[in-house]
Amino acid sequence: MELSMLAVGLGFILDLLIGDPHWLYHPIRLVGHLISTLETLLRKIFSKTKQGELIAGGFLLVLTAGITSGVAWGLLALAKSVHPYLHFLLETVMCYQLLATKALKDETMKVYQALKAGDLTGARDAVAMVVGRDTAVLDEIGVTKAAVETVAENTSDGIVAPLLFMVIGGAPFGYFYKAVNTMDSMVGYKNERYLYFGRAAAKFDDLVNYLPARISALLMIGASACLGMDAKHAWKIYKRDRYQHSSPNSAHTEAVTAGALHIQLAGNAYYFGTLYQKPTLGDDHRAVEYQDIKRANQLLYGTAVLALLVFLLVKGAILWIM
Repeated sequence: MELSMLAVGLGFILDLLIGDPHWLYHPIRLVGHLISTLETLLRKIFSKTKQGELIAGGFLLVLTAGITSGVAWGLLALAKSVHPYLHFLLETVMCYQLLATKALKDETMKVYQALKAGDLTGARDAVAMVVGRDTAVLDEIGVTKAAVETVAENTSDGIVAPLLFMVIGGAPFGYFYKAVNTMDSMVGYKNERYLYFGRAAAKFDDLVNYLPARISALLMIGASACLGMDAKHAWKIYKRDRYQHSSPNSAHTEAVTAGALHIQLAGNAYYFGTLYQKPTLGDDHRAVEYQDIKRANQLLYGTAVLALLVFLLVKGAILWIM
């Protein structure tokens, strides 16, 4: 167990150093292929009725989460049968690939660099790589808000939540979480195609992210204090605006970020050509500026480091007591 925790820590460091280079095939892409394959198969097996799609979506959830975490566990068991250190090395690599701290920073800083250079078209193209909304109509403030919001939301989904699951149950638990999260990002939409088929994945993703989202927000408030940002205002906005979203989890870290930076985030946005009315988060004490992307990434890194320290300390205390 101690080696497993060391693997988590080293994986975290590798993520900060290496990130997600485009030449390296990411295993989560395999999870995506699995989801697409299972979707095609299950839609052929079950009827195209509301009940049929709900049942098919349930099978998708069970099969994807089970296969993904099962394969991770099996590979680690096989490596352990060869040598304990091979198991440790493999788990370290797995933990590294489950985290996205540097990748999130690198991708959003491309938006920052384009805006700094006055290249709004380039900034729109860069932010389109990390958000699901329509970006062609966004002005500089809209592009900046989109980048800041994705950093805030993915601080939980991409770093704190998988880190928490890995500390609890090693890399297989981390892959279980990523399988659920990937399903939600692929089929968890309330449109004609996925309203029923994707419901199980979307609801289960809400469930597994319920505690991580709130833990992430509290850690982010702590990180804002460590970084000299306005932690008191972050706490105020968090308490007021954390449920101002259709998802029960998405607004928590966004509200903290808005409060810590004294800006207003969210609001109406276009998705697939349709305007969606969304409430705002935070107060517009000042205008949003492209430097807020860099500030959001500083908060991201501070939260990630604090999360690792807190989780390992708590896990170490539990192991010591037991």
